[in-house]
Amino acid sequence: MASLAFVEERVMFSPNMPAEVNHLLQAAVAASSTDQSGAEALFLQAHALDSRCLQTYFALYKFYFFQKRLVDAERVVIAGLEESARQSGFPSDYRRLARNRQKWNLYANESSLFYLYTLKALAFIKLRLGFTIDAQLILSHLQQLDPEDLSGASVIMDLAAGVTE
Repeated sequence: MASLAFVEERVMFSPNMPAEVNHLLQAAVAASSTDQSGAEALFLQAHALDSRCLQTYFALYKFYFFQKRLVDAERVVIAGLEESARQSGFPSDYRRLARNRQKWNLYANESSLFYLYTLKALAFIKLRLGFTIDAQLILSHLQQLDPEDLSGASVIMDLAAGVTE
């Protein structure tokens, strides 16, 4: 039982997520450094258990990113953007969202903040894939959507600026 307590304290996810999803994610994180296929199976199981839980997208795209599976990470990021937008009641397309920025409060709740953070992740993935122009386009829209930089996108903007120089 002591090892279970250790696993449950590995990563702090949202306090609002279902306990079983959290348990699966914690086990996946614990396995990720030694058993990538087992970890992936646990991440996918957590996502299948509750596909509305945004933390399952986060954990899975981070896992793929660190495994250098950037195309898989991008796919999960896009799905996460769609789900968080659905939960927040706004369009998932960041370009459309930026055109009507005043219509939605993107700082209103956990799911809308998740959208901003995940959009930053998409920009970073695009940058790592070598799609610098796409990354910069996303970042310029993110600047409009997140003027207070709560997502921390300014760090990725600095990286993107360094790539273009």
